[in-house]
Amino acid sequence: MLSRDEALAVTLSIAVALLVVTFAVLFGMSAEPRAARKDGAPDATCLEWTDGYVVCSRTSQGLACSTPGIACTRSAPHCLRR
Repeated sequence: MLSRDEALAVTLSIAVALLVVTFAVLFGMSAEPRAARKDGAPDATCLEWTDGYVVCSRTSQGLACSTPGIACTRSAPHCLRR
């Protein structure tokens, strides 16, 4: 049987995990690949760009984007390479 402190720790851990999942869903941090979304390039001449959330580039196979990180802050897309 768990002590009172242990039970409280388990309950708080579960509550924090649920809160993190809720925020992830609310703020759009989905597992859907970025390549399946609209091309967010700043302009047509940009070969690689970022919005602070993902880095995308144009390749011979099409659009390729990185996996979003946990602690990202989105901003306006800006070109990294032309």
